Amino acid sequence: MGRLLALVLILSSLLAGGALYYLQVYGYYREIAATGSGDVMLMQQVNQQPQDLAVKGFKAIDADSSPIRYRACFTTDVPMDVLTETYVAAPGHEPRNAPGWFDCFDAAALGAELEAGTARSFLGAKNIAYGVDRIVAVTDDGRGYVWHDLNECGEKSYDGTVVGEECPAIPVPATGN
Repeated sequence: MGRLLALVLILSSLLAGGALYYLQVYGYYREIAATGSGDVMLMQQVNQQPQDLAVKGFKAIDADSSPIRYRACFTTDVPMDVLTETYVAAPGHEPRNAPGWFDCFDAAALGAELEAGTARSFLGAKNIAYGVDRIVAVTDDGRGYVWHDLNECGEKSYDGTVVGEECPAIPVPATGN
C-alpha cells in the first residue's frame, strides 16, 4: 500500500510540475498578428506623441496573465541617427527574457548590444498598462525588439512604496456585482 501511495504522489507531482511548466512557458502566450500600421510606435521628442515606425518581419507574443510578457521582433530601414534625433530615448532598460521558443528575441544578446552601444532603446509608449512602459530597442544594423518594463510608478507600486502624486491613480478593478 505504501508503494502505491508513493507512486501516486510521484505521478501527481510530475503531472502538476509539467502542467505548471507548460502554462508558464507556452499556455498563456498568444501570437500577435502584424497589422502593417501601428505595430511599432515610438514617442516623438517634439510633441511626446507616438508615431508609427516603418518595420518589416514583425513577430510578437503577449499574454493576458501579466502586462510585462509582451515581446516583439522586427527590422527597420530607418537610420540610427534619424531615430536618435526624432524619438525619446529610454536608456537603462534591460530586456526581459522571452520564452525559448520565441527565438527571435534573445534578451542576453540584446542586453550586450545595449551595453556596448551597438543598440539604443527608445520609449514606445508610456503606461501601456498601469506602471508599465513599452520599450523599443534598435540595433545599428536595423534589428528591432520590443518589451514591456516597469516604470518608476510601477516599481513603487509593486514594492509597496508610497506611489505619490506624480503617478497616475491606480486603477480599481471592476466588481462583478
